[in-house]
Amino acid sequence: MSNLQLRVISSLVLAAATLGLTWLGGLPFRLLCAAMAAVIFHEWTRMCRPTASPGLGFLPEALLVVFVGALIAGLPAFWLLGLVVLLVVVTAIAASLRQSGQWEASGLAYAAVSGLSLAFLRDGDHPGLVAILFLFAVVWATDIFAYFVGRSVGGPKLAPSISPGKTQSGALGGAVGGVIAGLLLAAVSGAGNLAMLGVVALVLSIVSQAGDLFESWVKRRHGRKDSGALIPGHGGVMDRVDGLVAAAFALYVIGWISATADHPAQGLFPA
Repeated sequence: MSNLQLRVISSLVLAAATLGLTWLGGLPFRLLCAAMAAVIFHEWTRMCRPTASPGLGFLPEALLVVFVGALIAGLPAFWLLGLVVLLVVVTAIAASLRQSGQWEASGLAYAAVSGLSLAFLRDGDHPGLVAILFLFAVVWATDIFAYFVGRSVGGPKLAPSISPGKTQSGALGGAVGGVIAGLLLAAVSGAGNLAMLGVVALVLSIVSQAGDLFESWVKRRHGRKDSGALIPGHGGVMDRVDGLVAAAFALYVIGWISATADHPAQGLFPA
């Protein structure tokens, strides 16, 4: 089986599983978010942790287990955010005292905020479902349009020192595609604030591409081509969700400002 076939099959399987759990919401989706956070942290430490150094031992993993348990248990947002801050601070202090594991705290923050943002965006209500589907539409369309426009048009590179394959035309095409897909999803869902959601979609598309570049920078910084090898034809989980988790955090913050930390989607897609 060719690499392209593997990519297509694994993409379809992942999309079907993700959409199914998104539809269910509640505990099943929180379990997905918790698993995603755990795998992201595993891949982060695999890339960034020096093999010849004992680092911080199993402390970061133990702290992540605490976060995952709290997320699955349904701890309120403010308590969970406070817990994330505490766990990251403890990891940073331990790294400073041992003069080792300097990337552990940032990896814990990245993984935890990724899982938290997605979990609270979805929640268990209809606005949460629409918010996540809106997020998926923008991010996935951004990726697709950026790829095809970049290959068709070419032109100046977007960030050649970080990701040589990305072009400015692809970034612009991705942003346009992301906005169109987001507005179509919003219109189909019956949302009335389309002008505001168009701006939100543009912000998410830009943040998604920035998240992709950030993960590319981390990989390049540590001499890695892929974050892992869990997904056939694609590499690691971080390679597939780098833009998604960055955009999810942005959408969570926007929704929080519009509504509450526990129910951010209600400020964007009121029932």
